[in-house]
Amino acid sequence: MTRTARTLSRRGALALGAAAPLALAGCVAGENARKDSAGGGGSGDWSLSELTIDFATYNPLSLVIKDQGILEDALGDGVKVTWVQSAGSNKANEFLRSGSAHVASTAGSAALLARANGSPIKVIDIYSQPEWSALVGPKGTDLKDPADLAGRSVAATKGTDPYFFLVQALDTAGLTVKDVEIQALQHADGRSALDGGSVDAWSGLDPIMAAAEAESGDVLFYRNVDFNTFGFLNATEDFIENHADVAQAVVDAYEKARSWALENLEGTAKLLAEVAGIDEKIARTVITERSNLDVSGVPGKDQTSVLEKIAPVLGASGDVQGGEDAVTKALTSIVHDAFATKATSK
Repeated sequence: MTRTARTLSRRGALALGAAAPLALAGCVAGENARKDSAGGGGSGDWSLSELTIDFATYNPLSLVIKDQGILEDALGDGVKVTWVQSAGSNKANEFLRSGSAHVASTAGSAALLARANGSPIKVIDIYSQPEWSALVGPKGTDLKDPADLAGRSVAATKGTDPYFFLVQALDTAGLTVKDVEIQALQHADGRSALDGGSVDAWSGLDPIMAAAEAESGDVLFYRNVDFNTFGFLNATEDFIENHADVAQAVVDAYEKARSWALENLEGTAKLLAEVAGIDEKIARTVITERSNLDVSGVPGKDQTSVLEKIAPVLGASGDVQGGEDAVTKALTSIVHDAFATKATSK
């Protein structure tokens, strides 16, 4: 076994094996709490006794943190870490809105949608700048561009980046979601519907999308990197205000994971393959070609400028009760950069 393999094979590191269903949002208890290795974290030193945080295959840094026990090491015996799996941004937002998680990862567009609809969340760190969405047709498809979708059926997960990718793509052809038949399915189910012939197209998400290309011969017939938003790590306002010490530990863990991942892209791909149950070659494509992890973790203008472009589309989509005014208000208040600023200055 190689040194990388030994690193990735920590005993008991993953509650999900390679065969675990990608679409399920499971709940996995954190590993045994460890003594703090960074000078704090003894019992009673933290502002809460249990942290619930998500991991997701669309968020490679979360997989590194979970696999290596970075948070458990930092928090020590004082805080139990419980991991929940997000099958998509919509599920992550459900965790946050319901109080089932303190911290969860989404696409920027999904975070903006949630806050515009009244969910009290803010972005505290940026985990990637991906090209994780595209329009996908089956092998041999006659679809060439968004205009060809008029009158066709499209699978998409509402409240996620692929859904808003579809909205923006249709807009380039002078179309709206009313001009297509939306099949609201979770990401993995969207791929199944496409491969089974139940829909004409799918607005896909990696790594499921990359697997569909390699395994089924599905075709990414429309790509536009500018229609993808950043990867947002979000927390509830209550957590930010009342548990800032633990929030800082979370963001510190993300920056530590980023440093490791950038130095170990092959290892990160291997880990993604194991958790997602996909071939390592497919995972390597996702990590090296479609996931830019080498970005500043500090949320700010780079992210809000991207969201400003989709705000009018989001406001007019009918998915926000307060329309464009609510979207604008959410956009001006969604960023909390203090934890990432401190973490990246160390």
